[in-house]
Amino acid sequence: MSHAIGIDIGGTGIKGALVDLDSGELASDRVKRSTPENGEPAGIIETVREIVHELEAELDGADAAHLGVCFPAIVLEGRTMSAANVSDAWIGLDADSAFGEALGRDIHFVNDADAAGFAEARFGAARDVRGLVIMTTLGTGIGSALIHRGTLIPNSELGHLEIDGADAESRAANSAREREELSFAEWAERLQRFYSHVEFLFSPSLFVVGGGISKSHEEFLPLLDLRAPIVPAELRNNAGIIGAAALAAD
Repeated sequence: MSHAIGIDIGGTGIKGALVDLDSGELASDRVKRSTPENGEPAGIIETVREIVHELEAELDGADAAHLGVCFPAIVLEGRTMSAANVSDAWIGLDADSAFGEALGRDIHFVNDADAAGFAEARFGAARDVRGLVIMTTLGTGIGSALIHRGTLIPNSELGHLEIDGADAESRAANSAREREELSFAEWAERLQRFYSHVEFLFSPSLFVVGGGISKSHEEFLPLLDLRAPIVPAELRNNAGIIGAAALAAD
């Protein structure tokens, strides 16, 4: 059995676990810490170091775990090119090197939606799908991941497609539903516009929908009329951890 460590950095919390790379299941309890105030790189890196140290102690010398870290930003060759709900000091930061130096090891740094999509394609709702899989996370914004035959196409940012003169996520994210107090039927009309446009552009074989609201998928997914099937994510809050770990091992 081989393991890797996955770390999922968010605006309010940082969580990590050992991942069984054969099954995609967590091989330890999740370790969680609050994201340091202001989300500065130094504080987040130190928090991740503490979590990794705690998880490595559970390996007890069994094997040397790979380490993957996912983060809410565009990640280009290990460098964070944007920042969401964290300090602007992340913009342009060579995160691969900064984490690697602090932890004394190589890491793989990846966008959080990309990590979640990769996990669903390998271990979750999209496993064994041969064509293009598009995962979207409906939350404060709309994150996205494109996976074709097991290969991740990174940094798709489909939530920023311009639809009807506005970023799609400004009208169709779950935050818009909550902010405007939309019924699920009213929200589904906006989701239909978004997903129809994405389907026209990319012709996917499957849509997978994640984010906390996916727990209520019966309320809105059946209202959508698409050629491709659209299904809820299976791995829930562990998808980022699992995907980051699996990508690091790859």
